[in-house]
Amino acid sequence: MGRFGTGALLLVGALVLCACSRAGATKRSDGYETTELRYQAYPTMAGFPELAEDLGYLAPLKLKFLGTTISGPQNIQAVATGDIDFGGAFNGAVVKLIAAKAPIKAVIAYYGSNEDEFSGYYTLPDSPIKSARDLIGKKISVNTLGAHAEFTIREYLSRGGLTADEAKQVTLVVLPPSNSEQALREKQVDVAAMQTILHEKSKERGPLRLLFSDHQLFGTFNAGSLVMGNRFLKENPNTARKFVEATAKAIEWTRTAPPDEVRARIEKVVKKRNQADDISWVKYWKSTTVASKGGVLSDADFQIWIDWLVKDGVLTKGQIQPASLYTNEYQGGPGK
Repeated sequence: MGRFGTGALLLVGALVLCACSRAGATKRSDGYETTELRYQAYPTMAGFPELAEDLGYLAPLKLKFLGTTISGPQNIQAVATGDIDFGGAFNGAVVKLIAAKAPIKAVIAYYGSNEDEFSGYYTLPDSPIKSARDLIGKKISVNTLGAHAEFTIREYLSRGGLTADEAKQVTLVVLPPSNSEQALREKQVDVAAMQTILHEKSKERGPLRLLFSDHQLFGTFNAGSLVMGNRFLKENPNTARKFVEATAKAIEWTRTAPPDEVRARIEKVVKKRNQADDISWVKYWKSTTVASKGGVLSDADFQIWIDWLVKDGVLTKGQIQPASLYTNEYQGGPGK
């Protein structure tokens, strides 16, 4: 859910000047400063906060759905401007936006990669593409620019020995994830970025071949975080704590509940939005991808992307420290 080369930072001046989250200065009798949290959802997917609400963990807080997005950078920009109260993006996009002085902070991990669920990059079975060098002059579908897919692709190209000029000859095509398989089969792109569940669904129409995956490159890791605005956290600490604790509880519920029960809950949550989302993929869900217990964050979740941005010339060495990007304060852990 993020990418290099995005326009995500064009509004940074406005973000800093107008980082207006809703004030919640007056506590209610139950101690919560506000009980409504505005958010955007990813199409066809159920977020952990949504699961937390449906499971009853979030009460008395309620979520207010404002629409969908396929862009992590756009989602966290909306947090920075105060248009929504929480949003999620790939950790590299979080680093980039905070480095540009956006007033947000990561509060909990919300997705990652493991052996069962990962971001894969697939070709047609008879494709001549077998290595990073074969991608020169080719097209790869991604969900958005400046996020997870772009960082992963660039890492693959770098490990494959491509120079910066050669890597620029690999074209990234932005498509909704649900359209990537069709674009690949119709040869509009040469490689499609697909989550494991979408790839499993694609087998109904014939095999695809895995070229590489983020798990092959980075192992099991937390890839993205939910962020909240600094002002919101300052003015609504009890609400923020309840939100993070409930979300963490939902993450752990998905690990321990029977898979069929998790799938049924995901389907229920997505249907409740009334967005006519395709939920046929839900039956392929295997496991939560958050690597840490309860989504607790660590320096390692961000350092790898800081190093990439330094190598890419976007940041200078020592410009930003990982501990300044996140907090585990709202679930009682270290890392304020």
